[in-house]
Amino acid sequence: MTHPIRDTRAMVAGMNPVLDPAEYVFCSTSDPALATEASPLALSVFREREGLTVILAGSDAEKLGFPAALPMRRIELTVNSALDGVGLTAAVATALAAEDIPCNVVAAFHHDHLFVPAALAERALSALQALQSGTTRNGVPLLSRAADAPAATLEIVNRLRDETP
Repeated sequence: MTHPIRDTRAMVAGMNPVLDPAEYVFCSTSDPALATEASPLALSVFREREGLTVILAGSDAEKLGFPAALPMRRIELTVNSALDGVGLTAAVATALAAEDIPCNVVAAFHHDHLFVPAALAERALSALQALQSGTTRNGVPLLSRAADAPAATLEIVNRLRDETP
């Protein structure tokens, strides 16, 4: 395993996004019995004040009786990003926001995992690949529709785009 990367430009340049073919559902329960049943099946588990959040395969969510109204696909950023690296999440979120694609980020020890609506997953993957390569889409700069994004986030992403050879 390579050492974690902290440099923003290096993280974006090496993110190599991979789209998982499975669909996932974010679920929440405060029922201890259901939490015990769901946890071993979960891709991820997070304890919140309101209850236990589990990310389950769509089929598992349905079997357990959770609503599966918003199926998500996971895009793994395969770069070994450092937990204290700065800018990767901001760059990715801004690129997806520019395409009107919602995104939920789960940062794990080695990689970041992006969950996007299943119907938008291919577009999200294309936007991330464009960000990584510093290209434009149909001659339009990648961030042309991100005018409402926070200035600091735009500054990070524009700096990355401008520094890409």
